[in-house]
Amino acid sequence: MAIDRLPAPERVLVVAAHPDDIEFGAAGTVARWVDGGAQVRYLLVTRGDKGSDDPSVDPRELGERRTGEQRAAAAEIGVSGVDFLDEPDGQVEPSLPLRERITYAIRRFQPEIVMGHDPTVLFVNNEWVNHPDHRAVGMVTVDAVFPTARDPLNFREHIDAGLQPWKVAEMFLWSTNEANQLVDIGGTLDRKIAALRCHESQFTSFTETERWLRRTAEELGERAGYRAAEGFRRVMLAR
Repeated sequence: MAIDRLPAPERVLVVAAHPDDIEFGAAGTVARWVDGGAQVRYLLVTRGDKGSDDPSVDPRELGERRTGEQRAAAAEIGVSGVDFLDEPDGQVEPSLPLRERITYAIRRFQPEIVMGHDPTVLFVNNEWVNHPDHRAVGMVTVDAVFPTARDPLNFREHIDAGLQPWKVAEMFLWSTNEANQLVDIGGTLDRKIAALRCHESQFTSFTETERWLRRTAEELGERAGYRAAEGFRRVMLAR
């Protein structure tokens, strides 16, 4: 069996646009890090209140429901900290105010690794269009990591409030067309699926979704000799 040489961070911050994005993209890897003793926090930019094809659904009620689903999914993996920024679902823009908020989260938590959406991808594997919120959140997250969180003169009010500049060591970006890191999730695939199952509002029948997810993870794993895998664009930053 091949070894994926996964780092062993003390702290990981995962930034996503909507509830369920992390479960689809990274929950198997997050579970491995949690099992290794890492502290992991989730930062959700929206509450996913537009995530329904039923026009009669109340967006506020849906957002509250999806908030609970995300917290349950995080608990399934062993992640205790989940924060929401309450940006409008479907309308996220790569703005400077949003970059400030993500920069603040990075400086407060001081993660070695930040995970998030790959902002460069418009068409994922030529199979679907990458959600505009994903692209916007991915871009702002990358910009917050470098150079904004690192440089003390960016958002100086953070420093004046007692936070310190912070240099992130690595980024792991999911839904990428340029994966250079396959992570062995053979031992955590079932937990990834259990976490995704918590998002009940998003599935009329979970059976097909589970079948697709297992097949995709197993096919990706075959490339490296794993039972199942998640793929990331891994960016190692000079510190």
